[in-house]
Amino acid sequence: MKVKGRTWSALMLLLIVAVVAAGCGGDAGKNNAGAGKSEDTKAVSKNNKDVVIAINANFITLDPHNTSDTHSISGARTMYEGLMGFDENMNVVPVLADAYKISEDGLTYTFTLKPNIKFHDGTDFNAEAVKINLDRIRDEKNNLKLRKSFAKVKDVAAPDAKTVVITLSEPYNAFLNKMAMALMVSPKALKEQGDSIGKSPVGTGPFKFKEWVQGDRLVVVKNPDYWQKDLPKVDSVTFKPVPENGSRIAMLKTGEADFIYPMPTEQVSEVQGQKDIVIDKIDSTIVRYVTLNTMKKPFDDVKVRQAINYAINKDAYIKVVKSGLGAKLDSSMSSKTQYYSKQTGYDYDVEKAKKLLAEAGYPDGFSAEIWGENDSETMKGMQFIQQQLALVGIKLEVKSMEGGTLSQQINSAKTPQEAKIQMWYVSWSPSSGDADGATRGLFSSEMFPPAGSNTAYYKNDNVDKWIADANKAIDPKQAGSIYANIQKQIWEDAPWAFMGVDQVISGKRSYLDGVKVFPDGSISVRGAEVKQ
Repeated sequence: MKVKGRTWSALMLLLIVAVVAAGCGGDAGKNNAGAGKSEDTKAVSKNNKDVVIAINANFITLDPHNTSDTHSISGARTMYEGLMGFDENMNVVPVLADAYKISEDGLTYTFTLKPNIKFHDGTDFNAEAVKINLDRIRDEKNNLKLRKSFAKVKDVAAPDAKTVVITLSEPYNAFLNKMAMALMVSPKALKEQGDSIGKSPVGTGPFKFKEWVQGDRLVVVKNPDYWQKDLPKVDSVTFKPVPENGSRIAMLKTGEADFIYPMPTEQVSEVQGQKDIVIDKIDSTIVRYVTLNTMKKPFDDVKVRQAINYAINKDAYIKVVKSGLGAKLDSSMSSKTQYYSKQTGYDYDVEKAKKLLAEAGYPDGFSAEIWGENDSETMKGMQFIQQQLALVGIKLEVKSMEGGTLSQQINSAKTPQEAKIQMWYVSWSPSSGDADGATRGLFSSEMFPPAGSNTAYYKNDNVDKWIADANKAIDPKQAGSIYANIQKQIWEDAPWAFMGVDQVISGKRSYLDGVKVFPDGSISVRGAEVKQ
């Protein structure tokens, strides 16, 4: 890996110099436009209904109550459903619920359930099953990642088989979004499997679990008894983790994969318009950033954190790492996220970065580690950051890891003092589709790992209070004002190096319909269809 790292470093330096010299102008990959379009492609049609999807990283778990990474959420949603769910624009819509109503004080949510639905093991889906699931999520002893989202639930009642009444201790304006994240597991399977449910899922969804070979494939097969008529339309879906960009695009070209996500940005211009390949692009809620451990030297000094932000050329980052397909991150959340508020500052300024470092007592810079996953684009991003920070004397050692290993490294620390993480190049999207999902889990001091994803170990008393106040706000204008204050404070405190916002880019064979990537980066296969 070290030899590969040096090769990347040399290549990245040449790319950065070329981009900056060109003033970051022009279209990325213009000179290669059309390259490879004369290549023959195979499997222009498909004679079966088995879909293969190549993704860039492994699944971490298939326990829907304990997931935080987007791929695991995508895998879980093939087999599980919630009372509520999301459409392709991240609007909350009923799924297993027929209807719902909210009391005027925002404290009571009453759900009426769809009738005659069964879990994959034949267990009835009813109000008691919902209560068992929500009780599991809320149980502090289980320490599940979804628990914090249900901390304001005071009581769950099942007065009859079709009715669930949830009472909150205080208003929580994101609660419907959180309900859409609470996927329902068979009570029988929970009783029999316990914590092992993440390895052998049993839900109500359009697909049933067949096998999961960690690092190689997840296979789900058609649920012939699915409650929605005419779905699913394919016999199976196989997800294959393929971290290397070149391998993923090769699978798409040959038809070994019917769909790939993410589509390598540097390959978009090469295959766009190529026979039998379709490229889809949408704006996303996915933000790219580097967490800076605010409880470790030298990152405990705000001047160091601000210096890092000034030292990275974000325009060059979008050009070099994202092939021009994205935008600079100008807040703690994407412009596509609820209650977004644009911030200004941290324009590329090497001299200002050096001045801030000197004021913080690091005139010659310092050495640190940056962590990230081992897929091609993440490696490319870390190498870019390494090159940029070297110009102000910050020497980074790049450490790439497989996703499960990285998650274990981060979440094994039970206290901030035990945490070994210094910098982490990563992406985040609020899978619950709301501002709370883009804020609380990342910036609340209650969300230090393993309880949440505040890997910057950021603590600001005002931000903590404002997050609580925003959650209680029933008036959208009041909530928006509070979230604007939160974003302004986080921007000034710079617990992150704010990098970019992704475009969601996927590639598919032309015979495939109905597989969609939502703005949060999750993949929906619910409507997958192979056109013969």
